[in-house]
Amino acid sequence: MYIYELENWPNFLWDKERITGMLIPLRHQQGRLIGGMELIGFQLREETVLRTLTQDVVKSSEIEGEILDHSLVRSSVARHLGMDIGALDTVDKNIEGVVEMVLDATQRFDQPLTKERILNWHAILFPNGRSGFAKIRVGAWRAGSLQVVSGRTGKEILHFEAPPAKLVDHEMELFLDWLNNEGTMDLILKAALAHLWFVTIHPFDDGNGRIGRAIADLMLARCEKSPYRFYSLSTQIQKERKNYYAILEQTQKGKLDVTPWIEWFLGCLGRAIEDALSSLHRIVRKAEFWQALSEVSVNERQRKIINRMLDGLDGKLTSSKWAKITKCSQDTAYRDILSLIDQGILTKNPEGGRNTSYSLVMPDSN
Repeated sequence: MYIYELENWPNFLWDKERITGMLIPLRHQQGRLIGGMELIGFQLREETVLRTLTQDVVKSSEIEGEILDHSLVRSSVARHLGMDIGALDTVDKNIEGVVEMVLDATQRFDQPLTKERILNWHAILFPNGRSGFAKIRVGAWRAGSLQVVSGRTGKEILHFEAPPAKLVDHEMELFLDWLNNEGTMDLILKAALAHLWFVTIHPFDDGNGRIGRAIADLMLARCEKSPYRFYSLSTQIQKERKNYYAILEQTQKGKLDVTPWIEWFLGCLGRAIEDALSSLHRIVRKAEFWQALSEVSVNERQRKIINRMLDGLDGKLTSSKWAKITKCSQDTAYRDILSLIDQGILTKNPEGGRNTSYSLVMPDSN
């Protein structure tokens, strides 16, 4: 028996004391991140939003096994937000659809999520009316049964069977009425329940996971009363993909007490925000570094390498790595390095000879 077959569906239950105990510090985390982002200036904040939304689109699709071109997604997000990031790449219809859905969810968070709006999301997700090679119903509720299975043909494992198609319209009506009812429920908690409820109904032939995550993002944007996205829940879910599917399956085959699901969702969200706080620290560190060097002249190759180092360069910086990254000669790389050493921006590490490497001198160290 699945959760939607239980007598009191969809009257979810949860341990209020345990969940409140998680929501309070999560709200504090959320406030720290939003407050910190307000202090970094418009340009850095805009860059962060672009990076976050790009990651959200890429990773939400990756969870479903679809790999999108990162640069095309970034260009599409920038174009839709009116950001000037230089030359824009070729437009891809499939990427445009995912970007438009995510932006509609997060930028128009204060608008009701209606049947028409959610059907439109589905239509733009599948502009060719196909999922891979299979033809699907687009912009309409599914007409047949739907099972989530894995494994080889003949040895499939059934993870979940969605409600009968004849129930979908009524189930979605109940869901959307609840979602748009302001009520008094904490909106982070509502995001957790909304995602579970939607993917349990599984109203479409395909795209349910991506739309379900967009709904969660919409509720989180409502919670923050802001279209600016500084953390990506989908990126964190992708990191924890195996656990994500496991807790969903466990919950959908369980009881109406969904405390474990809510705890997992809130924990995942907390880790996403914590990751964003670490990124904020790096952004502030980078801004302070360049502010301290505002009177220093550096060329584009030097600026590129310094930014790479501030973002966390893989391995140690050597002249050969410099030459490879900036696509210059070894001699040019060495001259760039010597110039930065003379200005006190780089320092040579103790090991010498063929292993010679260099480190940044942070402003506080001078």
